[in-house]
Amino acid sequence: MSQDWTRDAFLARFGGVFEHSAWVAEDAWDRRSAADCRTAPTLHAVMVAAMRDAARERQLALINAHPDLAGRLAMAGRLTPESTKEQQSAGLAFLTDEEKARFTELNDAYKARFGFPFIMAVKGRSKDEILEAFVRRLKHGADEEFATALDEIEKIALFRLRDLLPE
Repeated sequence: MSQDWTRDAFLARFGGVFEHSAWVAEDAWDRRSAADCRTAPTLHAVMVAAMRDAARERQLALINAHPDLAGRLAMAGRLTPESTKEQQSAGLAFLTDEEKARFTELNDAYKARFGFPFIMAVKGRSKDEILEAFVRRLKHGADEEFATALDEIEKIALFRLRDLLPE
């Protein structure tokens, strides 16, 4: 970062990097090293450490803060600007009725199995790759899928930080 940040300015800029979970940026700031980060990868490391150090209940709340892919919020235009851009980049805003029905079916099956939404860093992915991942990950165990969801959240956060900071 090329400037000295106040806490409020830092939170205003980076509070939305983790979907509806400003607490990650707050915890990262409280580590004091976040204010010294100058690049996306270095700030990402501090923010991910804050996420990983959180209690499982807080991590679950973070996972649950994410919208379904090509889900009802997307269809209603109620995603965050970041999520909208990411889902559009994967072609999820332009699905046929049949594809929408398949995504709804998979979203519902996934949530029924794991109790939280399917999360995937979709930037640079095709809808077919996403559908394949859905099917593959539905076979995972609960702990494996919880860990996978956090891994995908890390990827999403790095994409978002790269849009906000230099490398």
